[in-house]
Amino acid sequence: MDASVILFAFGLTLFAGLSTGIGSALAFFAKKTNTRFLSAALGFSAGVMIYVSMIEIFVKAKDSLTEALGATRGYWITTASFFGGIFLISLIDKLVPSFENPHEAREIEEMQQHEVQEDKKKKELMRMGIFSALAIAIHNFPEGLATFMGALSDPTLGISIAVAIAIHNIPEGIAVSVPIYYATNDKKKAFGLSFLSGLAEPVGAALGFFVLLPFMNDIVFGIIFASVAGIMVYISLDELLPTAEKYGEHHIAIYGVILGMVVMAFSLLMFA
Repeated sequence: MDASVILFAFGLTLFAGLSTGIGSALAFFAKKTNTRFLSAALGFSAGVMIYVSMIEIFVKAKDSLTEALGATRGYWITTASFFGGIFLISLIDKLVPSFENPHEAREIEEMQQHEVQEDKKKKELMRMGIFSALAIAIHNFPEGLATFMGALSDPTLGISIAVAIAIHNIPEGIAVSVPIYYATNDKKKAFGLSFLSGLAEPVGAALGFFVLLPFMNDIVFGIIFASVAGIMVYISLDELLPTAEKYGEHHIAIYGVILGMVVMAFSLLMFA
């Protein structure tokens, strides 16, 4: 495989992962959360991910597997892999305690509402902050694999996935920064730890490169791609849309979803 394609895929994954730093920077510098814009952006991201997963990624996985295994068997394995991806990401989500889950929506204003805590309380909050950073790293791992594999398959598809996941990571950066700031009363430390947690995405890409690529064939590609589609649909339905609803009005989130689907559809048509 061309080295430039691999480097491009890694670059997209790094961009998507480090966008948690944008959310951290917002929590560090901004005074107020623009909830309407954030709600629309999250809805847009969900629309892109749902559309590209169901219309493009699942179909490519099915084509790869049916060509290698036959129509019936290939379709069955594609479907099983799709739900396998959903099961994998839901299991990861289940193993992360809800009170430490970074996908809980938070607002920048909470940074100004911090009050000095007692030493014992600070230690508890620090533990929560560290676990929040670890939680987001765990969640970002399969997202990095999704971005990397998508970019290897089709650079345009990789860009679309990377942008959608980058938007998705911005509120995660806020959500991780807030509890860490609660624990330390140090905005720079909150920014740094939240920023670093995004590095799990290029680690996921590295796993895909070093572990999976040597064994890559039509069957492995199809199974991974179908699983990636399931992971992205789950992220959209379980994280992006509920968070968009919490940050803004219902219809703003839905308009964002529709716009994301339209933009994704036109981008695929233009490069077809």
